[in-house]
Amino acid sequence: MPLKTHQDDLPAINLTPMIDIVFNLIIFFMVSTRFTEIERKVDLSVPRVGGTAGLSEVQKTRTINIYRDGAIVLDSQPVTLTELRSILAAAHRQYEGLKVTIRGDGLATHQSVAAVIVACQQAGIVELGFAVAPGDPTTKAR
Repeated sequence: MPLKTHQDDLPAINLTPMIDIVFNLIIFFMVSTRFTEIERKVDLSVPRVGGTAGLSEVQKTRTINIYRDGAIVLDSQPVTLTELRSILAAAHRQYEGLKVTIRGDGLATHQSVAAVIVACQQAGIVELGFAVAPGDPTTKAR
């Protein structure tokens, strides 16, 4: 009677999927290496310029704070209604999808908040958001 070894109990392992994956990776790296080689052979010298600053990223959201005394602050910069309107109009021309969040103090007058909303509309801003805090509106804040 022949002796049974431990190998006889193991199922046969199918290596075909692994070989396929390795083959695809080899092809991918061969092709991508070829593309970088072609890029290096391009005989092109781009112009050099001095005194350039990096491009600033376009702000996609702006925040307007309206304080109790009616003071208006746009992204930590105090502004008047006229300045607010012109700054937002310029920003809207640069990025049409500009969003504005209005954070009005709970004790600010309704007139102050309404004036800011109108200034936003005149600047062409269509996406307005209003920041609020969770809580019971019947209890006064300290």
